[in-house]
Amino acid sequence: MGVGPELMSRIEAWDRSSRWDRSELGKDLRRLGLSYGEIMELIPVKKSTLATWCREVKLSDEQYAAIKERTYGSRVGIPVDTNWRRRKEVEGIRLEARAEAPSLMSDPLWVAGTVLYWGEGYKTGSSLGMANADPAALRLFMTWSRTYHTPHAEFRARLNIHADNDEAWARSWWQTALDLQQADFTKSFVKPDGTGHRKNHLPYGVCALALRRGADARHRSLAWIEFLAERLGQ
Repeated sequence: MGVGPELMSRIEAWDRSSRWDRSELGKDLRRLGLSYGEIMELIPVKKSTLATWCREVKLSDEQYAAIKERTYGSRVGIPVDTNWRRRKEVEGIRLEARAEAPSLMSDPLWVAGTVLYWGEGYKTGSSLGMANADPAALRLFMTWSRTYHTPHAEFRARLNIHADNDEAWARSWWQTALDLQQADFTKSFVKPDGTGHRKNHLPYGVCALALRRGADARHRSLAWIEFLAERLGQ
């Protein structure tokens, strides 16, 4: 497939081009209907970088068909949905969670834990977790997780402290308060003090607690929250 004189001049100027110009060239070549392999024959770029540049570029069905024809039926340069199995699993987890939620409504611990997670828990990312300065809130989160998600749940902890906090003392305090082991703690986040910083820091900082291998539990919890939001919003 011909790329035309304008694109060819930009290709020839690759070594003198800025990063932005290079990404725009990659996008324009993709919009022309070239496969990733064909583009990589024209410009020295990694496939992963090219895929990042072109993630918003949508080819037409005719362009996909032309790529298949040029590559003898292979799917080189055609996006492949590799996450469909996981999406199906997540859909099943959420449907099951919604189905069991009405029978859990009468359980005060489930309601308390779900509402706590609604207010304080992680809503993004892939972990079931929350950060708090109150060990009682985190103990409730741990009990709730072990009761409704994983009986033998394990947690990893990270402290968010200021530079003038005693990290070893704070870690020992949280270790006792949450009945955790030293190995359960990851590297602390230490916030440097600057001009105008607060004078009265929390003596033990804030502890961020996350369930190990908690991706499924997070999806289940978010479905429970959606259920409660609908019920309580009536």
